[in-house]
Amino acid sequence: MSNENVEQKGSGLGSFQRYLTVWVAACIVIGVAVGRFLPVIPETLSQWEYAQVSIPTAILIWLMIYPMMLKIDFSSIVEALKMPKGLIVTCATNWLIKPFTMFFFAWLFLKVIFANFIPDALATEYLAGAVLLGAAPCTAMVFVWSHLTKGNPAYTLVQVAVNDLIILVAFTPIVAFLLGVGDVSVPLDTLILSTILFVVIPLLAGYLSRKYVIKNRGMDYFENVFLKKFDNITTIGLLLTLIMLFSFQGDVIMNNPFHIVLIAVPLTIQTFFIFFFAYGWAKAWKLPHNVAAPAGMIGASNFFELSVAVAISLFGLQSGAALATVVGVLVEVPTMLALVKIANNTRHWFPEVSKGN
Repeated sequence: MSNENVEQKGSGLGSFQRYLTVWVAACIVIGVAVGRFLPVIPETLSQWEYAQVSIPTAILIWLMIYPMMLKIDFSSIVEALKMPKGLIVTCATNWLIKPFTMFFFAWLFLKVIFANFIPDALATEYLAGAVLLGAAPCTAMVFVWSHLTKGNPAYTLVQVAVNDLIILVAFTPIVAFLLGVGDVSVPLDTLILSTILFVVIPLLAGYLSRKYVIKNRGMDYFENVFLKKFDNITTIGLLLTLIMLFSFQGDVIMNNPFHIVLIAVPLTIQTFFIFFFAYGWAKAWKLPHNVAAPAGMIGASNFFELSVAVAISLFGLQSGAALATVVGVLVEVPTMLALVKIANNTRHWFPEVSKGN
């Protein structure tokens, strides 16, 4: 069943997506098993890397994002910019609230509540990893969450573009301030390359494909034949990405099972808190659901590609900070799927159309 038919019938997620949590869990287990018992596979894939960005991972992210980029009518981006309230919610939540609540929850649990279970020096490393996650709102994956909640794709693109620009200037000073370290540096080549790979390339590919197909075959063919060829491709790309990501971290995860649970607690609380903060704010401002849902999702999820890369470059591959960012990936997918379900079940809270926002 295509996403258009799902939307028309109001049935929420399609049959494949309805059991996505099961497929996600299976792919995580497969990925960890591959990393643990077939290490030659991640070792080979890790050689295809530039500026600490995995090229195979980038290709799979293209597989996730390209079908959504195809659906963007780029003329609608201009209309999206005429709804500034959604951007205010996104930017204020991501940059004035999220980094500081992430620090608070991580400090409270890792340094205070779980102090008897985690050595102080290691807790500090875990805290650093959490801060890196909190200071990097989502870019690539938010297109997936927006897609699953039938978010406005053009508006999601605008939100991501604005966040990418803010990351360039705000990520480093926020991380340095929260960690109390004046010499924190962010590998700009990693940041710029991630933006190009995860946003610019699939965006350009979607735009050119859409333009070419409509010009040569017409809008009816594009909407009723071409787009349907990509049904479930986004979800398949997500599952393959998870297998690859967790194959890289199989040993790390297997060697730290208890600490992974402890780290996951504040990260999960933070994810729900930020989502409901932004989502509730959007509801109070009477924003339409297709703007409110992506606004909540983009803050709740994280730019884990950047966070993992920076953690490794600053603290090392085997550091507590790197482990915390990997736990962020582990926690994010099932948690975000739960938030997708909540957003879809509360669609009736929001107006169908924008009221001058």
